[in-house]
Amino acid sequence: MRWRDLMCGEVRPEHVGQRLTLAGWADSRRDHGGLVFIDLRDKTGLCQLVMNPERAREAAETAHTVRNEFVLQAEGEVVRRAPEAVNPNIPTGEIELQVDRLEILARSTTLPFQLEEEGVDETLRLRYRWLDLRRPKMQRNLGLRARLVSTIRRVMEEDGFTDIETPILFKPTPEGARDFVVPSRLQPGRFFALPQSPQILKQLLVIAGFDRYYQIARCFRDEDLRADRVQEITQLDVEMAFPDCEFLFDLMERMVRDVWRETINVDLEIPFPRLTWDEADRRFGSDKPDLRFSLELEDATDLTRGSEFGVFAGAACVRFLRVPQAYSRAELERLEAFAKEWGAKGLAYLVFDESGEVRSPIAKFLSEQELAAFRGEAGSTVLFAADEPERVSRVLGALRLHLGRELGLIDEKAWRFVWITDFPMFEWSEDDGKWAARHHPFTRPAPEFEETFDQDPGSAVAYAYDLVGNGQELGGGSFRMHEPELQARVFNLLELSPEEQRTKFGFLLEALAMGAPPHGGIAFGIDRMMMVLAREPNLRDVIAFPKNQAGIDPMSGAPSEIEEEQLRELGIQLRPKPD
Repeated sequence: MRWRDLMCGEVRPEHVGQRLTLAGWADSRRDHGGLVFIDLRDKTGLCQLVMNPERAREAAETAHTVRNEFVLQAEGEVVRRAPEAVNPNIPTGEIELQVDRLEILARSTTLPFQLEEEGVDETLRLRYRWLDLRRPKMQRNLGLRARLVSTIRRVMEEDGFTDIETPILFKPTPEGARDFVVPSRLQPGRFFALPQSPQILKQLLVIAGFDRYYQIARCFRDEDLRADRVQEITQLDVEMAFPDCEFLFDLMERMVRDVWRETINVDLEIPFPRLTWDEADRRFGSDKPDLRFSLELEDATDLTRGSEFGVFAGAACVRFLRVPQAYSRAELERLEAFAKEWGAKGLAYLVFDESGEVRSPIAKFLSEQELAAFRGEAGSTVLFAADEPERVSRVLGALRLHLGRELGLIDEKAWRFVWITDFPMFEWSEDDGKWAARHHPFTRPAPEFEETFDQDPGSAVAYAYDLVGNGQELGGGSFRMHEPELQARVFNLLELSPEEQRTKFGFLLEALAMGAPPHGGIAFGIDRMMMVLAREPNLRDVIAFPKNQAGIDPMSGAPSEIEEEQLRELGIQLRPKPD
């Protein structure tokens, strides 16, 4: 049986006079008493069906009973629309199908929401995800995603990379987030972990002689969720022996360029610019700066060392933003509240009114030299943060983005990519009272820090890099330590005992001791790339079946309870949850 001759969105004026069979969903119905119009929809678009009782009475009678989301098959003749009925907004707007036979293939119950309805609660959309996925936006997003992955595979394989799958059930290893653990029935009391990334496994593949490895990998991280973070992610995973940083950057730039060109027909200019981590932090207060607008941080630490304003004089770091708007007191209070949410103790300011006069409670404490350095254009405001450097960056970086959105400074049509290099290798964990790896514990130090990183960890720079697009981290990677002695020194600094090193990473250390070549790589978040590519603010709108912000699947009800018998088989006893 032939269900259709063309897709709904493929019918064109050149088909006028032909008899066609179409099939799809009823997107809308307009019943004029005699004539009935139905927009038939599939993934390619809409085609208007016309049921005329004078031409096909039975088809018109059937059309009167159709409701939204009924599945239909229609057979008839393609005709031109009357000039006044042409719809220039859709590709099929010049034609319609005069239906001779209409068959209802499947009926639909009352819908929990209409596909075109705006403001539908996300939980409701996820509960009926099969319906939500019929929306044109979701069809577009998942179609883009398929083309994105296809383009990535083409680019990687043209450059000699081999696609190799790695296990989903593996060993728990510390990589920055909590593991999802899986109990083993055959080894009671023991657990697998779902991989946070194939990091160790891809290193082992390169050590095994696969010079250029890649994989579209599924990764799992048991962490709190937000609009740009989910627990199940898909990533492009890349590793190569004898790595060349320039080659790797060029390959990733060509891959991104081809993805943008082949999915949304945008030509990106490569190579992308580069910033060191120090410069990105100093100018933008972020290691993933949004370069679509030019508002930058300026430093006043040295200038204010002897300031009569004690907050500035006593702070380790003083920076400020020049904002092209003169704020009222109420608006400044709102911005101060925002800054405090990011850790600020307050928000000092200088407002320059339309005549250029300054308005500020701190102006009287500032010298002429300071005021001259801070002076902004008439109708502008200077906002200050004074604290430890890390907190100043966090506050002003967040404030910069907030103001960019609020004042319409961001060029929403622009695409701005930048490499961030020379990341700090370690960061101090106040909670644990020890050093932690900034990226992961397999990242090698930059060459000039190989001898000294464990003597002054706070100053050590890693051989690590990220690619940022429109303020989102799209990919990140590093060169690895192929020398077991160097890797052991990092583990020692992270206070992993020799026993822990053997238990958690013994197989890696053995592999490194058996002829490991220099190697390095990168990983790109497919979901995050899609979020930027489709200009979606919510990561869940570029994934077919995501969990909600509580880590629950409203559609299936997962995670769900399991039977007591299965728990016994696994050797697991549940403890009551504490109040």
